[in-house]
Amino acid sequence: MVSEKIYFDYNATTPIDPQVLAEMANVARDNFGNPSSSHCFGRPAAEIVKRSRQQVATLLRAQAEEICFTAGGTESDNLALKGVVLPSLAQGRKVHVIISAVEHPAVAESCRYLESLGVDITRLPVAEDGTLTADQVGAAFRDETVLVSLMLANNETGVVFPLAEIAALTKSRDILLHTDAVQALGKVEIDVKVLGVDLLSLSGHKVYAPKGVGALWVRSGVELEPLIHGGGQERGLRCGTENLIGMAGFGVACEILTGGMSNEGRRVAALRDCLEAGLAAALDQQLVFHGHRQLRVPNTISLSVPYIDGESLLAHLDLEGIAVSAGSACSSGEHQGSPVLRAMGISSDLAQGSIRISLGRWSSQAEVDSFIEKFTVIVRRLWAISPLYPKK
Repeated sequence: MVSEKIYFDYNATTPIDPQVLAEMANVARDNFGNPSSSHCFGRPAAEIVKRSRQQVATLLRAQAEEICFTAGGTESDNLALKGVVLPSLAQGRKVHVIISAVEHPAVAESCRYLESLGVDITRLPVAEDGTLTADQVGAAFRDETVLVSLMLANNETGVVFPLAEIAALTKSRDILLHTDAVQALGKVEIDVKVLGVDLLSLSGHKVYAPKGVGALWVRSGVELEPLIHGGGQERGLRCGTENLIGMAGFGVACEILTGGMSNEGRRVAALRDCLEAGLAAALDQQLVFHGHRQLRVPNTISLSVPYIDGESLLAHLDLEGIAVSAGSACSSGEHQGSPVLRAMGISSDLAQGSIRISLGRWSSQAEVDSFIEKFTVIVRRLWAISPLYPKK
């Protein structure tokens, strides 16, 4: 029987912070009014929406009216890409969009859909360490380029793209720049003025808020075609009765981050570095770590264990009460490994043996020490039975 559980999958989702949960409970108990109603029940609800919008904006150094609440990062990405591109298509214009080869499926699949409508999509390759340069983006510009969409931090490797440098190039050509900042929020400082982007996607459940709420920051003056039409909520960009409880929770989560993100980032980075060094030493430097060592968020580790399938390793860790993510993916019965790692030029054998470890607010040194011990035992056990592992 597992005596303790270790949650090292914060990039997948985060527990709700107790302060966030308390605010959500207060709102659910005391404010059932519709924010669009002008009576004494609706007005307090509208004030909660207003306050939550300001809390999110403050974290981004943005204006409150630039925040459009959504149901999450995926909807925000869809609204950004389709909201920019579809009006140009409707006008009969030839449209070109630039993304990277390692974008989140919310961006990649949106572009696949737009491609089916006639949009030309350029997918920029990344280096073996997962990085991308501004020069690559600039070289891909065309006269018909209307949008560049690049994630701020990769969800698997944690690698950060140079968005501020890229923004300088897009601005010089009057091309809009969108970034999926879902995995960066709360891990690196985000100042939209310094970053220079035009649209930025966020998700609540990655920052200790509930699932089902997110936001799209839209720079003033940028026009989007809404995906959901109706009663005009969210300045007409995202119609439908507001998710009041979710917005309140997301707002408090952002307020918490505004207060102490730097210290927490240093703490988590120290745990990550300790974990990486401990695993490497315990397994005789045989592990392969993926992604740039410096240009990354502080909490994420992507690694491969040679001669072992990542799904098998994940299952054995789960039996020990340890939660991480497999960096590999299966589709239609074909096991090819992580698309992100394959885009980085990692061999299929290593990609299939990859996992992602992501730390967070409640990760501790004791958990790191326990993880190293249990992980080492499991890997050595799997190596002992692996027909691929070279026996001495």
